[in-house]
Amino acid sequence: MAEVQVHDGESLENALKRFKRKVLQEDIIKDIKRHAFYLKPGQKKRVKSALARKRNRKKRSRDGEPVQARS
Repeated sequence: MAEVQVHDGESLENALKRFKRKVLQEDIIKDIKRHAFYLKPGQKKRVKSALARKRNRKKRSRDGEPVQARS
């Protein structure tokens, strides 16, 4: 759980910035999004492989290799 103490003389904006940074570092938002809905194990596997294909396609395009189209 992210918690931030407001120091004496510190503005609320600065404390809020520190809180947001702490939330990002602890991956709280990512965890909430992951638990927002249930994926069956098969669906989870399909999503994971689709993300891997997308990552590989991006990596190949950055390296300058031509992307092959599926037939």
